[in-house]
Amino acid sequence: MGEQKGYVFLVGAGPGDVRLLTLKGEQVIKEADVILYDRLVNPLLLELAKPEAELVYCGKLPDRHLLRQESINELLVAYSQAGKRVVRLKGGDPSVFGRVGEEAQALEQAGIRYEIVPGITAGIGAATYVGVPVTHRDHGASFAMVTGHDKSDNGRPLLDWRGLATIDTIAFYMGVKNLPYICEQLLAHGKPGQTPVLLIQWGTLGKQKVLEGTIATISAEASRVGFSNPAITLIGDVAKLRTKESWFERQPLFGTHLLFARTGSGKSEIAAGLTELGATVFEYPRFQTIWETAPVPSFAEFQEIIFHSPASVNWFFAKLKELRIDIRSLTADLYGASGKSVKAIESYTCLAYPVTKLTRHQQGKRLVIGDERVEKRQLPDYGSYQFCRSHRETVVAQSHMTCRRLLEEDRLDTIVFPSAEAVRVVTEEIKVCSETPASLSSRAAVICFGPASANEARRLGYEIRETLQEPTREALSEAVMKAHFAKGRV
Repeated sequence: MGEQKGYVFLVGAGPGDVRLLTLKGEQVIKEADVILYDRLVNPLLLELAKPEAELVYCGKLPDRHLLRQESINELLVAYSQAGKRVVRLKGGDPSVFGRVGEEAQALEQAGIRYEIVPGITAGIGAATYVGVPVTHRDHGASFAMVTGHDKSDNGRPLLDWRGLATIDTIAFYMGVKNLPYICEQLLAHGKPGQTPVLLIQWGTLGKQKVLEGTIATISAEASRVGFSNPAITLIGDVAKLRTKESWFERQPLFGTHLLFARTGSGKSEIAAGLTELGATVFEYPRFQTIWETAPVPSFAEFQEIIFHSPASVNWFFAKLKELRIDIRSLTADLYGASGKSVKAIESYTCLAYPVTKLTRHQQGKRLVIGDERVEKRQLPDYGSYQFCRSHRETVVAQSHMTCRRLLEEDRLDTIVFPSAEAVRVVTEEIKVCSETPASLSSRAAVICFGPASANEARRLGYEIRETLQEPTREALSEAVMKAHFAKGRV
């Protein structure tokens, strides 16, 4: 048999909202060795990639192409022939104006195995997120998806305009530049001038904008306000169904873009809750956990064991299993340095106590289990103890790429610091993105959890918008809304 070649997945990333990615799309992104992605792919999706994955930007801009289609085809073949598992990630659905046919043909000719993974196309996703169905029994029985530009010399789409004018609902992709021509042709071929039109920019994202008009008025209105691509032009009576605000735009935190500072690989429950309220949340930086493999002390020697993170708890119980130690043979009381650590211990059906319950007069030997950052700290409240390192966490460089893209697109308007350590970590890491506390403060409202994080933020040069008295999702969402009302954004 010949050398085994790699595999290519041609994947639709959906119209923007990361939650619209298919389950299969998520699976293959997580497994990919190489990801070639387009400009309209939400950069937050790249946070799903494994730390060692190679990311290749194939972004196309209106005035220039970073990689020509022929070069992209060649890369897909070359990476797969090198035995790589490759994902070609495209906005929307790859089969709808995504040139997936050309890429599939190139792979066929090279004998490369591949799959096409569909995605939600922007014409349907964007319409849904502005509260408009593309078909309706009373307003639209037919629906067409049409390119708004063509590869002809003037870029105008070459279409059967007479036939198109008979369609109830039409979604033009990237047609803002040619909007006057599109409207002119539809009018000339029988589409009534009063037919409603919606221009939807950045559909399904927090920066979604909608401009309403008719075929007769929309071109002048779009020119007046400077409306631009990426956008869907939705034409048809279904547009009458749009209310003042859609279900998406009515979410309490719609339009807010948060950087939620992290100090480890664990996901924040509060950050997840903010997403449910409509915020776009970027947890930064991303960490990779590297487990400690060195010999461990005899756990049976200790009367008290203190865990400094859920990761340390998981490592401990994995070690017990690996060493075939029955938890019932240990006599130590188990303590968590945080509420999350206590919950993690209890998830293994063991009694757990917060460290505040430690007695001042130490009874027996204490073992502290944590990562290398804890190892370097002085912990005088613990009295005499032995330290055991469970893991170390390293920053994944990919998260800097994601951060740069979000900053370039002005998609970070709030920074949340849940701890003093989080302030220090973000301040150090974001230097790679050429940002400082002063520049970040000018871009975004800075919100801190409690006085410790606020004091550290001030010391490092941040301008603080608000300090929360209670570190809860409710308090944070209220502070975020207040900050954005002050800026006139919501």
